[in-house]
Amino acid sequence: MSPADAELQSLRAAEAAFRSEHPGYSETAALDELRRTDFARLDSGRHVYLDYTGGGLYADSQLSKHMALLRENVFGNPHSVNPTSALSTELLERTRARVLEFFRASPEEYEAIFTPNATGALRLVGEAYPFHAGDHFLLTFDNHNSVNGIREFARARGAETTYVPSVAPELRVDESLLPRYLTETLGDHHNLFAYPAQSNFSGVLHPLEWIEQAHAHGWDVLLDAAAYVPTNRLDLSRWHPDYVAASFYKMFGWPTGVGCLLARRDALAKLERPWFSGGTIVAAFVQRQYYQSAPGAAHFEDGTVNYLSLPAVEIGLDLLDRVGLETIHARVAVLGDWLLENLGELRHSDGSPAAIIYGPQSWQQRGATIAFNLRHPDGRIVDERYVDRIAHRHNVSLRTGCFCNPGTGELAFTISRETLVGGEFGDGMALDDYVRAIGLPSGGAVRASLGLATNFNDLNRFMRFAAEFVDLTDTPGDLPPRVAC
Repeated sequence: MSPADAELQSLRAAEAAFRSEHPGYSETAALDELRRTDFARLDSGRHVYLDYTGGGLYADSQLSKHMALLRENVFGNPHSVNPTSALSTELLERTRARVLEFFRASPEEYEAIFTPNATGALRLVGEAYPFHAGDHFLLTFDNHNSVNGIREFARARGAETTYVPSVAPELRVDESLLPRYLTETLGDHHNLFAYPAQSNFSGVLHPLEWIEQAHAHGWDVLLDAAAYVPTNRLDLSRWHPDYVAASFYKMFGWPTGVGCLLARRDALAKLERPWFSGGTIVAAFVQRQYYQSAPGAAHFEDGTVNYLSLPAVEIGLDLLDRVGLETIHARVAVLGDWLLENLGELRHSDGSPAAIIYGPQSWQQRGATIAFNLRHPDGRIVDERYVDRIAHRHNVSLRTGCFCNPGTGELAFTISRETLVGGEFGDGMALDDYVRAIGLPSGGAVRASLGLATNFNDLNRFMRFAAEFVDLTDTPGDLPPRVAC
């Protein structure tokens, strides 16, 4: 038997055992068919793709439908009424309605605003939220930097920023403290509470019930849903956050460069844009230095929207509806639970753990994102850059670093405030210099994230890759410089 045949036989035996232990996995068989028809390039290229939190993968059928649409029609800039512009406007508004339908958001309550990505949606809220002295910006330790950055808008306008701490080892927010933070407001102020539905670092699912809790105390709520919505249903007929940020490429891969801000109409009316641009106004005058804002979503869509890519959003949402978001959720739950268990059981010959997993050790209230580090037998962290190098040899796509989530990283790596304040990041200092200066054992973690096209063979091959680190006592010194988050 050839080595290739032996490997194939081993993979088939492992999958048969997995299916026997997890009979519910067969109920997600529609995704196996989708993998064969629309993601065959993964298997033909022997790819193990586990970076869905970084970016989703597109199906072949999405490209075919989008390219056919472009080939068969002529589209013009929608800021006109000529035939080609009118067609672009028609598809743009149809896509907008489809987005609201997918998230079960009533058009009477919500507007869908197209942005370059989730970060663009968050920036729209941050720069226009009416912060003033006496107002509060409350956010959780567990947040992407695109949410953390809003504190600079708050600070510039005199508002106070406060973080709700998370607690190790689960890396969940200390819910016992949340009511205290939500009640620490006085008088009539604009107060904004921001948190992620799912951590892009640890995969922790934060309760959507916080939305109603914050509303009860007079807070507006900004929900970062970028890591959540690719594998979970966000039902805006049940939950009513004031602002929701998402990126479509994380949901279904294509197109990139398109995200959205879903905003409640009354919350949208609170925003005070600091400028105007082409497309966001009804009229502007130079001699009077006056302008009249466009109503609704148009006031927030700067310049010309990505009108050739936006029709692909409807195609992507149709794909998710066809295979079923609940089916995707069920599959990643079974696979993720298996991966979490097997990674946790990885041991060196002396019985010491070969991996440390950050966040929940079970699948309860967590999503399909697992952050970890591999360890030497003596407990030292294997340099994440070396992990990347070995992953490349196995054609495994992972992500390494702090994932633009410093708060959770600081807690996961037990970095104290005193350590950070005592070792200032100086001008011209490289990230490697800073890591050494404050004595960190690693420059970050490794992240495996599951999604639409993940199957058991991906995880089986991943565990074969991870097994290479068992009994590893040292790593080479010729590693590339670390890249900042």
